[in-house]
Amino acid sequence: MAVNRMFRTCPASGLTFHEPAEKLMRWNAVAAVVFLLVGGLLAIGVVLTRWQAVHLLPADMFYQVLTAHGINMLIFWIIFFEIAVLYFASSTLLKARLATPRMAWAGFWLMILGALINDYSVLRGDSSVMFTSYAPMGAHPTFYLGLILVAVGALIACVVFFGTLVVAKAERTYRNSVPLVTFGAVTAAIIAVFTIASGAIILIPTFLWSVGLVDHIDSLMYKTVWWAFGHSSQQINVAAHVSVWYAIAAIVFGAKPMSEKVSRGAFLLYILFLQLASAHHLLTDPGLTSHWKIFNTSYAMYLAVLASMVHGLTVPGSIEVAQRKKGYTQGLFEWLRKAPWGNPSFSAMFISLIGFGFLGGISGVMMGTEQLNLIIHNTIYVPGHFHATVVIGTTLAFMGLTYFLIPVLFRRELAFPTLAKYQPYVFGIAMSGVALFLMGAGTLGVPRRHWDIGFAGNAFSYEFPGAAWLMMALAGISGLIAIVGGGMYLLITVWSVFLGKKIITPGFAHVRARDGVASAPAMQPPMGALTGHGSAGMIAPGTFTLAMVFLVSFVLYYFINWKYLSTVWPLK
Repeated sequence: MAVNRMFRTCPASGLTFHEPAEKLMRWNAVAAVVFLLVGGLLAIGVVLTRWQAVHLLPADMFYQVLTAHGINMLIFWIIFFEIAVLYFASSTLLKARLATPRMAWAGFWLMILGALINDYSVLRGDSSVMFTSYAPMGAHPTFYLGLILVAVGALIACVVFFGTLVVAKAERTYRNSVPLVTFGAVTAAIIAVFTIASGAIILIPTFLWSVGLVDHIDSLMYKTVWWAFGHSSQQINVAAHVSVWYAIAAIVFGAKPMSEKVSRGAFLLYILFLQLASAHHLLTDPGLTSHWKIFNTSYAMYLAVLASMVHGLTVPGSIEVAQRKKGYTQGLFEWLRKAPWGNPSFSAMFISLIGFGFLGGISGVMMGTEQLNLIIHNTIYVPGHFHATVVIGTTLAFMGLTYFLIPVLFRRELAFPTLAKYQPYVFGIAMSGVALFLMGAGTLGVPRRHWDIGFAGNAFSYEFPGAAWLMMALAGISGLIAIVGGGMYLLITVWSVFLGKKIITPGFAHVRARDGVASAPAMQPPMGALTGHGSAGMIAPGTFTLAMVFLVSFVLYYFINWKYLSTVWPLK
């Protein structure tokens, strides 16, 4: 029996969009940008308060604003965008219809409701418990209820994603295995299920505690289980933004991974080991054995780091191979010099890759060493690290993908192209400054959660060295510039989507499916590297040289921190 299904083929990219999936991608992406705007506005208060010369907000308002900023940025903005990526990687890349669109919409509106409830709870003023919300510090029940609703909605989206893979397989819309970008999305979704389960294990009892149905929440148990949720959320981000790296390399250069099997193996290492790295938040806590801490922060974490190093080699390596095939063969780095640095998709991706590796990756390994963790635990070094991973790594990669999706998904011309050309540099370089200066201040002992490093009014004050005050000031200046860069992105995105010139394309064409097998669209995608398979080979001397620079930087920084640690040994 013949069945009509609604598909659209983009004439510019050749990608095939299923109408229900396309609408869901749009709505999730727009919701993500709205929450990015909210989090960005709140960031102004955070930056101008931690900059001691300004010290804008009083303590109670600072913690309220910090809580809302962290949740809107680390949860709402990123998860909504990641769900759009999941639907793109399943329905569009596999040319398949989206499974159960109604269920997907139910998940979307649950997430919207939960996010609004949570924001209302925080902004009302009685839930300033920050992103970690450690017990026994309690929030209003609506704080936990909002997060639970968001988690349920995200879980529904993951179910729809897996269902779409089943539909694509049953209807044979692709051959062999799924493309590498889709494989990376599968990795993110699997980790997401683990993450949401961990969140349910801890947030549901805490919600019951907040309404008085549970008498006590053990703080050590809470913290241990919460980080299985909190840190694993970042592992979803890593798998997602690495997938975006591969996607942009394929879109801009037609690049294939140097070894597709090795890249897929690296994604599998993420599933097996990456969430275990959450142990680095618990290294100074009592109650957990040294055996458990050492295993998680050495063997398990190093295997996860190996996976990131593989991706950090094969993504630029694939670009180098593709560029050399185009004739850019002079010296080690002509391929890099002649890359399209004015293309915001590419520049955002490459700055994301460098910042995530050199700043987020190296600092993360250092934090994950049990002894070294002592000198930076609970200092402002930690926010410096995750601004390098989540903001430079994930957010900047998503910004780069947005510049591709605006004409392809939203069918609008990109507004302010000159502004878009410079936006990744303004945001990426400024945020790198934020990460570096916060990590520098943390190395000097500046606390992570105290709103005033001057400790004004305290009976026992502590004088930080002048360098610490300078670092916090430079972090504040860098933060304001990064907020300007984020504002540029929001202006370009919102104007393009709602006011930009429409790209006229043919309407949705009915694609007839016979015997359960959807026929292929008439126009095949020009980006075979994005939807197909294959390896580009290992001839990438420039990338190998960059990898050696990374390893030397890592070794030097690692042993510098052992030197810092040696200065506290006499305290024994």
